[in-house]
Amino acid sequence: MRIKKYDFNYGRRALMEKAAKGVFATGVLTPLWPLIARGDNLAKAYPDELVSIEAYTKGKVKPGDAITADNVDVVKDLLDPIAYQQVKTMGRRIIIVPPTTDITKMFNHDFLEATLKNKGKSKFDATGNVVYEDGGPWRGGTPFPDPKDGKEALFNITLSWGRHDYSLYAIRDWDIQPSGDEAYHYDFVWAELNTTARADGQVFNGMKDMLRLQSVWFTSPQDTAGTSFLSQWYYDQRKFPELYGYLPAFKRVRQFPTNQRFEPLVPGITFFLSDAWSSGDPLLTWGNFKTIGRQPMLGAISQNWKGSLPNWERPRHGGGKGKTFLDTYMELIPECIVVEAEPVGYPRAPVSKKRVWIDVRNNMYVSSITYDRRGEVWKSFETGSGQFVDGNAVFKDTSGHPAWSWTHVLVHDIQSNRMSILAHVREVKGGYQTTFNMDGDVVNKFFTVQAMQRLGAA
Repeated sequence: MRIKKYDFNYGRRALMEKAAKGVFATGVLTPLWPLIARGDNLAKAYPDELVSIEAYTKGKVKPGDAITADNVDVVKDLLDPIAYQQVKTMGRRIIIVPPTTDITKMFNHDFLEATLKNKGKSKFDATGNVVYEDGGPWRGGTPFPDPKDGKEALFNITLSWGRHDYSLYAIRDWDIQPSGDEAYHYDFVWAELNTTARADGQVFNGMKDMLRLQSVWFTSPQDTAGTSFLSQWYYDQRKFPELYGYLPAFKRVRQFPTNQRFEPLVPGITFFLSDAWSSGDPLLTWGNFKTIGRQPMLGAISQNWKGSLPNWERPRHGGGKGKTFLDTYMELIPECIVVEAEPVGYPRAPVSKKRVWIDVRNNMYVSSITYDRRGEVWKSFETGSGQFVDGNAVFKDTSGHPAWSWTHVLVHDIQSNRMSILAHVREVKGGYQTTFNMDGDVVNKFFTVQAMQRLGAA
């Protein structure tokens, strides 16, 4: 007979005690990052009930089961409040899969290598920005693998959203009305190029004062095709990006107000620029960072890339017409840090605060909730991620290893009950395909004002 060293609630008590005491070392039974550095089994850092959903629920839920309205209360404390309501009242279904215990499946290869190489070499400068130990721009990977507070935890996301030095995502979007009908359907492309904080440790084209160039352009439907936006981010997180947009109806590029980040890009979509990666604004335009807890959580961090399906598109279900939610696979995350922040740089922001759940193993967010100015729950921004491996289907990145990236986003405005589904697909109208490989002069192709006009007129 096996005698357990720890009682059933030991892990959850330990997480709550760490949060209460302000202890920020990750792991419960042993520190997490030494395991990661050795390539060891991540489960060794946690007791059984934080690793096994079957142990956590005392056998009521196990891998292969579906979370539905009938059993969601068993895992209510493992979901954000909007996800819980989706399952409880809107017909959402979540499939449970086994836990990920191999850290290499939670990063893209180059970013993990940079994180291990540069661990302990980050610091804050006098302006509150993250720099390398020599005072220069950060040289890649997660700057704070063991974040000591909410600000460090959010900087881990902000400095490199997609964790590739260059990414071009083909995205298919469906915008769902409260009735369950599709109000809008868009194809668009989202591209990111980090000029600093790169996994290769370099400064791109000498642009050391910039952090990233980011653009988005719509390719369908016809009345929206050509709409495009360009954000030029400064490395200094106190500064707003330069934001330009091309609107086909006016046939010209205009510069938008720098703080205009809480509005939909196109009609019907619930996604704002501020929402991106739960860190869509320069970090130091937010403040009053608080770490309000540590907890296990269900998250879509594996098995959501379906490369064996046409165009990587998963089925949908739920809602009034059976197409409000993507089929989603979630697993038990043993430890999430829960962070809150307020938009201090936006006097007229419709948001009073956001709450972000971050998986401490790879320091990537799982979900976030924004609150309106009255403090009421407003929108969720739930993201799936993982390795792009689906049986024999494998999508590789520049290193030749299986790519890791986001797979889908559900943006649910719970007050209007409108949902936007953003699916990361292989290709969208216009012939644009997802890639992490730079092909030629991408700056002039995708990241200049002239490029926005050219893309819009194409």
